[in-house]
Amino acid sequence: MYAPERQQEILRLAREVGRVDVLALAEEFQVTAETVRRDLKALDRAGLVRRVHGGAIPAGRLDFEPDLAERESTAADEKDRIAHAALAELPRDGSVILDAGSTVARLAAALPLDCGLTVVTHALPVAARLADHPGIDLHLVGGRVRHRTRAAVDAWALRAYGEIRADVVFLGTNGFSPDSGLTTPDLAEAAVKRALVGAARRVVLLADSAKHGQEHFARFGTLADVDLLITDSGLGAPDTAAIEAAGTEVLSV
Repeated sequence: MYAPERQQEILRLAREVGRVDVLALAEEFQVTAETVRRDLKALDRAGLVRRVHGGAIPAGRLDFEPDLAERESTAADEKDRIAHAALAELPRDGSVILDAGSTVARLAAALPLDCGLTVVTHALPVAARLADHPGIDLHLVGGRVRHRTRAAVDAWALRAYGEIRADVVFLGTNGFSPDSGLTTPDLAEAAVKRALVGAARRVVLLADSAKHGQEHFARFGTLADVDLLITDSGLGAPDTAAIEAAGTEVLSV
């Protein structure tokens, strides 16, 4: 099969299923993963698909958002390293906000039993991990719960975050770059994330390198809003330099 024929079939599958996966396509067409990535790059340049971590979605599907189970299993090793590195950024006997997201949830699960912190979160998975923690004074922010992320959004959540000032917020994102800033697919979720940034003295972004360059529908900040980005070693030196030039410290683990 010639490349144009293969790309046409990839486009058909993307539109039919809603997403295509690099490894699955490589197996189906009996080509290398690198060949599939070149096909997706060509389709992306033509404006027919949009590349996402591990594959692509049809153009116009900027609202695509993986569910919790998929996010938990994606880049698991990298997320574990990021979460453990974030432990060093915890204040001593202070207050923190934990955003929704699989990497931030890993941080919640890694909090040592002897730490004493006030923790505020609007994320049900994070709250569930910390509900029985003996040293945590846990505050759960309410609101309409989005099924896809299990996170509270809308007016109640925004009002609650407008009334506090925490030492540190550990923030998640679906995409980040110096050009597009911090983005996520849902406007309501973006509004809460924006409120989180304003509710803390220090902003620590936890994001694996695959999210670099990803751009989603709702923008909730810029890298200038972030004091520290903790990511994995997959972020290249030129990209790291560009982010640091925007004023954000980068820690690769």
